[in-house]
Amino acid sequence: MTDTTTLAELAVAHPAAARVFYANRLDFCCGGKRPFADACRERGLDADALLDEIRRAEAATPASRWELASTEALVDHVVTHYHHRLRETLPHLVHLARKVEARHKEKVSCPAGLAALLEYVQGAVFDHLEKEETLLFPAILRRSGARISAPVYVMELEHEHHKGDLLRIRALTNDLTPPADACTTWRALYAGLQEFEQELMEHIHLENNILFRRALAA
Repeated sequence: MTDTTTLAELAVAHPAAARVFYANRLDFCCGGKRPFADACRERGLDADALLDEIRRAEAATPASRWELASTEALVDHVVTHYHHRLRETLPHLVHLARKVEARHKEKVSCPAGLAALLEYVQGAVFDHLEKEETLLFPAILRRSGARISAPVYVMELEHEHHKGDLLRIRALTNDLTPPADACTTWRALYAGLQEFEQELMEHIHLENNILFRRALAA
């Protein structure tokens, strides 16, 4: 590793790094082009300690090396795992948010407006998935080369918007921290939101840093 090695490069070569980066609030998907050393300094993190943590995580739970998989296998994984999960998870999170807001609207800690934000996120994400599955992914699988540069740019821009929405969700939820008196539904909502955030970041990482880079180089 050098001083210019990026978060994305580490997450591609060492898939366990994605979990470590997420736990330490390092943006390895949309912000993956940043040098790892710079990102650590900015957050006051010990880079060597994080590298040791990545090695331990990698040894404990080996992860798939998607940069070594075929394009067909990678696209299939993105659609059957991440896209399928998003279509199941987001409606459930909207439902939970509505229940929490209805039951606890009198409390200062209630995440007022969260259900509406999640409904917006669901619409934006579902539209994004549809464009990928019907337009971009078929073009990538046809090895369309330079003709995919414009749609890839649009998808990456939408990924940036999704990341912004994740930050808005954190702002509304006290950084995904339920209050001490939160009910079971409230705690389940915030736990689900954290899982959604982590999976969406991993999903964007696979597309931005592996699939799209490979397709543009074809």
